[in-house]
Amino acid sequence: MMQKRAVVSVVGKDQVGIIAKVTTILADNKVNISDISQTILQDFFTMIMIIDINDPNKLSELKQKFEPVEKDLGLKINIQLEDVFQAIHRV
Repeated sequence: MMQKRAVVSVVGKDQVGIIAKVTTILADNKVNISDISQTILQDFFTMIMIIDINDPNKLSELKQKFEPVEKDLGLKINIQLEDVFQAIHRV
């Protein structure tokens, strides 16, 4: 199966532990982060990661695993295949 890339975006109020919790879920699921960018705008934390994913069907599984973190920390975590992301955000 061909290696695919996906985009993970995380947005929420800045607080301790966001990066740790999100990246732990990825590491526990053997997902490699190929690029990461994070910014804090006033009190808002934003992070975008490009991840390598072998099985695109794992995306919905990862989404479910992010749900407790979203609830605990009041975040919005989005994950979608790179080609889908690019199609949606084409200028």
